[in-house]
Amino acid sequence: MLNNAIDLNRYRQLLVQHTRVQIPDFLQPDAAETLHRCLRDDIPFALAERSGGSSHTIDSETYAAMDEAARQALLSKAYARAKSEFQFSYDSYMIVRAVKESWAPNPLHTVLEFLNSPEFLMFARRLTGEPTVNRVSAQGTRYRPGQFLTRHQDREDGENRVCAFVINLSKHWDSDWGGLLQFHDESDRLVDSFVPYWNTLSLFRVPQSHTVSLVAPWAGADRLAITGWFLAD
Repeated sequence: MLNNAIDLNRYRQLLVQHTRVQIPDFLQPDAAETLHRCLRDDIPFALAERSGGSSHTIDSETYAAMDEAARQALLSKAYARAKSEFQFSYDSYMIVRAVKESWAPNPLHTVLEFLNSPEFLMFARRLTGEPTVNRVSAQGTRYRPGQFLTRHQDREDGENRVCAFVINLSKHWDSDWGGLLQFHDESDRLVDSFVPYWNTLSLFRVPQSHTVSLVAPWAGADRLAITGWFLAD
């Protein structure tokens, strides 16, 4: 599944220097195509959102049954709070939960198995320089026009998150469409942006202030990805 031609030493050095790196051609082409089609066509996404002041997930069946007016109403509430609070709205498929609860299998379940294989964990340890990395969590994500994730640092009590990752699986993404992974300094000034280019791995150390910018109403596709964290004991 992983592209065997990745220059591991180069990207490890860039991660050390900048605390973040984007690696092109991360997966083998056939694997990337399969996962793109799966995310685009087959996944029963739930809605992860924070329009009411606390994090909330609307299950896939309820979400699928919502009309456009109801969806837009939730977005409008999130926009109002986003002026001064941490807010988000995006579509999510929790792969770890899906596997544990034996949901109908799909290629994302295979990805989770691969990301936790001895071979990939060794790759993750070498790339990050962190020998304690021992597992990977992941979810499928879809950002549709109007969805977003405001500034936060990915801290989570009870999880030792070493690095966050995004495997980008949207084709022909244009930076004008938004959905950029943006990084901020200690004064909340924007210092770097990663465009979600096809078949790239965006990787950054945690904690680190970042956002996913609003996907524009004119975006020509959904922003599809597999996201998660490299975890240590």
